[in-house]
Amino acid sequence: MEKKCLFCGIASGEVPAQRVYEDDEVLVFKDVNPQAPVHLLAIPKEHVSSSADVKDPALWSKLMGCAVETAHRLGLDDEGYRLVINCGTRAGQTVFHLHVHLMAGRSFHWPPG
Repeated sequence: MEKKCLFCGIASGEVPAQRVYEDDEVLVFKDVNPQAPVHLLAIPKEHVSSSADVKDPALWSKLMGCAVETAHRLGLDDEGYRLVINCGTRAGQTVFHLHVHLMAGRSFHWPPG
């Protein structure tokens, strides 16, 4: 586990989270500070600090595939959902462990802000 990484703690089970999906490489769990009625986070279990640090393109396939499949399993396809990845402080990244926000259940605006 990366030193003091909240999401590594969640992935390892040391920090509790409401898990929605899990396999050997990816975990999807409920955000503790939701910005929409549905707000989940998909993370790789391996520590990667941000999207800028992804070295293996297969990680993108696995991570995004799990986010989309989770949306499908939750029946979010008809109404729509938003996938967001923030990279760096100025983009709004607050936890430096790669994660995809899966949000749904309300209307979203563009540009996001």
